[in-house]
Formats: sequence, structure tokens, C-alpha cells
Amino acid sequence: MEAAASARGGRGLFEGIYRFVMRRNSVYVTFVIAGAFLGERAVDYGVHKLWEYNNVGKRYEDIPVLGQRPAE
Repeated sequence: MEAAASARGGRGLFEGIYRFVMRRNSVYVTFVIAGAFLGERAVDYGVHKLWEYNNVGKRYEDIPVLGQRPAE
């Protein structure tokens, strides 16, 4: 294992990613903004699914008469 690490110059995977992201400020800022956007989307999706799971049968869409759209 040491031979593989020394062949790569002693750098690990995380160190390579760190060097790629932190080398330039523009890449770092883009990484932070994209991470914030994707993180927000993931949390929003998870909370929405949890809310629907906990409120099955209590939502407006679950009421048979009120939740239906009129036929056109």
C-alpha cells in the first residue's frame, strides 16, 4: 500500500480533490454555490417526502370530493 501512495507522490484522493477545488478562488466559489444549491434541493425533497408520509389522509388532495378537479 505504501508503494501505491509513494507512486502518486504521497497524495490521497481527498487531497487531490482539495487541491483541485482550492487552487483558484473562482472554482472554490462555484463549488460552494453549487453545493449550497444541491444541498437545498436535497433537504427540500427529503422534508417534502417526510411531510407527505406523516400526513397521508389529512391533505386536501386526500379528501374525495374536494380534492378532485371538475371534469371538463
